[in-house]
Amino acid sequence: MSRRWFVTGTDTEVGKTVASCALLQAATRAGYRTAGYKPVASGSDMTPDGVRNSDALALQRNSSLATGYDDINPYVFEEPTSPHLVSRSSGVMIERAVMSRGLKALVQQADWVQVEGAGGWFTPLGEDYTFADWVAEEKLPVILVVGVKLGCINHAMLTAAAVQAAGLPLAGWIANDITPPGSRHQDYLASLQARIPAPMLGEIPWLDDPFSQDLGRYLNLALLV
Repeated sequence: MSRRWFVTGTDTEVGKTVASCALLQAATRAGYRTAGYKPVASGSDMTPDGVRNSDALALQRNSSLATGYDDINPYVFEEPTSPHLVSRSSGVMIERAVMSRGLKALVQQADWVQVEGAGGWFTPLGEDYTFADWVAEEKLPVILVVGVKLGCINHAMLTAAAVQAAGLPLAGWIANDITPPGSRHQDYLASLQARIPAPMLGEIPWLDDPFSQDLGRYLNLALLV
């Protein structure tokens, strides 16, 4: 049976993709056939192959399963803004059925599928639904990425509470050092560990070029609940 996980963050730009790549690397090392999935991405570039999102490309590179770009990123938009806004302005409706169909296709091929969201937990995908709604429909266990910085404790607690209110398991969380550690860094980590009702899977340190690193070594998949 395939293991499916949804990665969300306390905010945008907290390192969801870094953490997702770390999870894919660790799972591949553990013997799983892995696939990353970024169903919706905004903030992308036009390339000779078409519009491509750097986060989705990173997931593709770190998956052990060979997939086409469209298989891992069915909705890609150039403008770096909320998906529901660029969807409306471009005239391309984000359909949950399409997202679910793409996930199902990967689940049939891989036994570890790492799904990465966009922005935070309640990122809107349309006028009346959010990423959280789709995750709840798919009943995906959630892994929370906390960008360790001022304000992260409040954001982490709010997101954890929202995940649990949706009736979904918070399987674990990852501390991602998005800035060089300050004098209160260990205090922040201790406060987060005491308040997030899930195991800390690991801490990814501040790295100048994280995507060139062995990120999987910072995580302990055995702690996933």
